[in-house]
Amino acid sequence: MNNKALIAMSGGVDSSVAAYLMKEAGYECTGITMKLFTNDDACISRDHTCCSLDDVNDARSVAVSLGMPYYVLNFTEEFNEKIIRKFIDSYERGETPNPCIDCNRYMKFDKLFVKAQELGADHVATGHYARIDRDAETGRWLLRRSADPSKDQTYVLYSMTQYQLAHAVFPLGGMTKTHTRQIAEDHGFVNAKKHDSQDICFVVDGDYAGFIESYSGRKHLPGDFIDMEGNVLGRHRGLIRYTIGQRKGLGLALPQPMYVVSKSIPDNTVTLGLEQDLLSDTLTAKDLNWISVERLPAEGMRCTAMTRYRKKEQPCTVRQDENDPDRVKVVFDSPQRAITSGQAVVFYDGDKVAGGGTIV
Repeated sequence: MNNKALIAMSGGVDSSVAAYLMKEAGYECTGITMKLFTNDDACISRDHTCCSLDDVNDARSVAVSLGMPYYVLNFTEEFNEKIIRKFIDSYERGETPNPCIDCNRYMKFDKLFVKAQELGADHVATGHYARIDRDAETGRWLLRRSADPSKDQTYVLYSMTQYQLAHAVFPLGGMTKTHTRQIAEDHGFVNAKKHDSQDICFVVDGDYAGFIESYSGRKHLPGDFIDMEGNVLGRHRGLIRYTIGQRKGLGLALPQPMYVVSKSIPDNTVTLGLEQDLLSDTLTAKDLNWISVERLPAEGMRCTAMTRYRKKEQPCTVRQDENDPDRVKVVFDSPQRAITSGQAVVFYDGDKVAGGGTIV
């Protein structure tokens, strides 16, 4: 491998410090910001999202200070097709997708790797908090949790391939966020105290349903809230406005706390239930990617699994689905709350990511 590296620079402090560390490690670096929106969208500036014009300027400022070439690459068409449209389609099927996983899969670790090959760079570095290692016995590349548990991002990276892991670099994997910010301050980076991005970047006001209706041009009709026995409790404002486990924002006066348990597209109903009605010990997953193992062992696997980002992983058994070779069935040792279709389930073997898939 050569020492040329593309650095994915979002304009945030993490990717900026990653760029600095790559330079310090002797890599020949080129900063890249992926333009994912139209010009109008890119001019939106917010404290808790990414991809705005301010973010581009911050990334450029850091790159210049480090003496790195810097480019903005236009991926708006691909982002629209692979991320935004998939996000909308999933919500309209009654699912709750995680577009950050798809963005890593189809943009950062697909399109950016292609660009790296075109430019003759053997490495792509990002500001993710995760670690890459190699199994000396099997030769497989491994994805491990970061040294800072509070910032670990392996959940959103489970779809990485062996090739991508072999050529990716995560300079922040062994660091804490406090250390990252200190490096940025020590070197006068303009974004040293910048807030972390928290929202879905293309939903600028946090109103997912409003974005979906505006972008697709389709209105989602009101329907009935029903209880577990089918009794009508009131009217909802469209299925896309609710997700499994939701309690607030229902707009109902109820005698006791009730939660969204399920949604029915054919009936246009939202079923509400009690806390215990959200519990389940089983899920099925598809679109699987394995990392620490080449494939799921025939006898199944004991591991832990995480069903939402930041949710505590839980002990489980993973086995092949008897009815579908492309799916697995996951049985937890104890019931889990609000398992939601469209989210990812990620399997862990200690601090190693065994693999993951999409909950169906």
